[in-house]
Amino acid sequence: MDGFTTEIVDNHAKFDPRGSSTYRQNGRPLSITYGTGSMTVSQTEAPFMQNMQADGIFGLAYPSLSLSSATPVFDNMMNGGLINQNLFSVYLSSNNQRGSAVTFGGVDTNHYSGSITWIPLSNELYCQITVDSVSGNGQAVACNDGCQAIVDTGTSMIVGPQSDIDNINAWLGASSQNGEYIVNCSNIGQMPDATFNINGNQFTLPASAYVYQVQYSSCITGFGATGGNMWTLSDVFLKQYYSIYKRGRNMLGRAKAR
Repeated sequence: MDGFTTEIVDNHAKFDPRGSSTYRQNGRPLSITYGTGSMTVSQTEAPFMQNMQADGIFGLAYPSLSLSSATPVFDNMMNGGLINQNLFSVYLSSNNQRGSAVTFGGVDTNHYSGSITWIPLSNELYCQITVDSVSGNGQAVACNDGCQAIVDTGTSMIVGPQSDIDNINAWLGASSQNGEYIVNCSNIGQMPDATFNINGNQFTLPASAYVYQVQYSSCITGFGATGGNMWTLSDVFLKQYYSIYKRGRNMLGRAKAR
């Protein structure tokens, strides 16, 4: 990739402007705040990122979310006519080490089965949608009156308002310990499906998708609380459903991942 080197700093490759034909110095300071950290210059990184396997964060949200008024990479792709369609697709493998893929300008039929369900976005900031409710065994257990959710590949757990997350985990029989919700690993096979009802469609997560084994006999649920009212449909959800982000129509596509 233009301008990137194999030199490793803090375990990661870094951008070298001397190797870029498009880099221009403009003298403006750079400061970006993440949900769990920040950076103040382009050659440093937040402490939470130092042990990540990935080299950094690749932003694919709307330009209105840009803190520095920069044009996001995907918008440059669209504006430059570099892709066949104004969309990108994400496949998250259930194997944490390999197999995940992002496809720019199209979809990869090898990564999903069945038909694609299209959901309108409710806000052009994040990839934000309206969830009608979260249910189990035919009964609403959270988000009873509808709620807003963003779709985010950079978050591990499904997170939501404290009261809703408490309701879900109580329904699952989980006990709260130090901010985590503990379940007996031997019960996973008997735990119910959790269903997200979105735009008249049902997206179901089995217990095998929303429970993590953290030790030999210790398991936690993938439902965690956040300080606000917004939900985040994270890797727990995205590993089950192939996602298509149609920027040209402001729609989100969902299909069963395989």
